[in-house]
Amino acid sequence: MDKQHLKVNVVSIRDEAPGIRAFSIARADGCPFDQYEPGAHIDVHAPSGVTRQYSLCGDPSRRELLSFAVKREDASRGGSRSLHDDVYLGTELTVSLPRNLFQLAPEAQRHILIAAGIGITPLLNMAYRLIARKANFVLHYFVRSKEYAAFVNLLSAEPFANHVRWHVGTARQQLDVELDHELAVYRAVAGESANVHLYTCGPAPFMDRVIAVAEHYLPPEAIHLERFGAGSPSLSSSEQSLEFEVELARSGQVVRVAPGISIVAALAAIGVEIDTSCGEGVCGTCMVDVVSGEPDHRDHCLSKAERASGKMICCCVSRARSSKLVLDL
Repeated sequence: MDKQHLKVNVVSIRDEAPGIRAFSIARADGCPFDQYEPGAHIDVHAPSGVTRQYSLCGDPSRRELLSFAVKREDASRGGSRSLHDDVYLGTELTVSLPRNLFQLAPEAQRHILIAAGIGITPLLNMAYRLIARKANFVLHYFVRSKEYAAFVNLLSAEPFANHVRWHVGTARQQLDVELDHELAVYRAVAGESANVHLYTCGPAPFMDRVIAVAEHYLPPEAIHLERFGAGSPSLSSSEQSLEFEVELARSGQVVRVAPGISIVAALAAIGVEIDTSCGEGVCGTCMVDVVSGEPDHRDHCLSKAERASGKMICCCVSRARSSKLVLDL
């Protein structure tokens, strides 16, 4: 077992909604987990052999347990099915240490959390911390119905109830109008000078609409998102044929990245290994700092502001717009 992974035992299983099951795990060696920042996720190695990433959803102050929730996806590669069908109380699993690309902004004076579906999980994790800090925040939860929503009882009771705004059965064509109304009201109450940050998680089309509306009220660096899966980028034939060089700043080694080959694979061919997990540009495990050059971002984990900075790249899926990238490796 390497230092980045742990053996754990499942100590609690709860059905939070139809098709959504929550698991709590404890370290097999009895030690507490290390501290982590809310919004983090872990890799979970399912009994089927599939590894998937799941956001932590429990109270981050409880270091004896980590909690995550899994929506059963029968059309998936089998990770969620295995966790639903093959895991019982006492089952031993292997998980990674928590990683975080979706943190609460320390400079924010007010926080807006907007969730849909299983996207409630990292935002619930954040809400625990915000309540502990007595921070100013609101959590908007968009659900088809409360029957199919996770954590309804928890969020309907104190200390969460006064912070949660339920949006039940909002039609797709009304989503922009409802979001615009809520953000306009909050911005007016907060005042133009308040440092407000927004965090969203849910299905990709939902988050796209949240971001589009939020950009009318907040700067890009104040909008944060977490994606659970990656879409397939549409690439032109010219983009597919582009090749470029990657230089390693610390050693001076240079490798050519051919069309159809990832930066991760190109570096592995010269003996330079980069940790990866999802391989889809979602989890951020393979993120590397960029010293120079222009990345062609194809990931789903960096914010618009982080992409614009050009300071980091997700090596499993992203490429280069410039002829060379110099990486901090």
